Amino acid sequence: MDERAQAVLESALLDDLVAMGVSEGDTLLVHASMSGLGHGPRALGQALRSAVGGRLKGTLVVPAFTPENSLTSMAHHRRTRNVRDPVAYKDFKRKMPPFDPDRTRSQGMGRLAEWVRTSDGAVRSSHPQTSFAAWGCRALELMEGHEPDCHLGEKSPLAALYRAGARVLMINVGFDVCSAFHLAEYRYLSNPPKKLYSCVVWDESGRRGWFHYPDVDLDDSDFEAIGADLPEEMRKEWQLGRRTARLFSIKGAVDHAVDWMAEKRPCLTER
Repeated sequence: MDERAQAVLESALLDDLVAMGVSEGDTLLVHASMSGLGHGPRALGQALRSAVGGRLKGTLVVPAFTPENSLTSMAHHRRTRNVRDPVAYKDFKRKMPPFDPDRTRSQGMGRLAEWVRTSDGAVRSSHPQTSFAAWGCRALELMEGHEPDCHLGEKSPLAALYRAGARVLMINVGFDVCSAFHLAEYRYLSNPPKKLYSCVVWDESGRRGWFHYPDVDLDDSDFEAIGADLPEEMRKEWQLGRRTARLFSIKGAVDHAVDWMAEKRPCLTER
């Protein structure tokens, strides 16, 4: 795409974002699938930057998860489902690369997330499995303090985004990928179910090692249902290019999810 066509496309996307309600100064957690949109991540990314007022006024945040750095994730199980020999599996684990926030690509988060993560001035949180990346005036503030034993709870960027009054923008994706709902999993019970996680990291002396930690047993299987019950007045839907986009408050969504889980997840509390 030549520069003139790129500029026209960015302008059209910017008009759609502004009409949808994205404003200068916004902090947005963006989930997007580029499939079928008819353009690449650069056009959408540049339009988003303009819509929030640029680096000095707004902030873009994306998930930069690395689920393959795990012994329990579905991504790990898919990679190893044909590795049945114990010796071969041990060798596979030995070769798993440690998480490097500067170099490790996000996995399954989409092309826009990678575009934001690799942008000049972007900041990535330090969690070895569920990091986020941010660009803009509040990037460092929102990404710092992501503790390695807290995937998506009170010591993660999700809680920081909740406190900051951020909004979620979902483009061409369903509520099943709405990471904000995970924060509700830490809140709907006083002692939510937990499990043991394991991942590969660099230790303080620069050596490769395994990090094992208990954290909330995350379950997104009902996120689509939670989103379907999100009151219409709490979300705005709009056509963005060729696909549907949704915009809503993180605080409103998380508070709704807490109530929903408390009512409808009792059968899951004993996992």
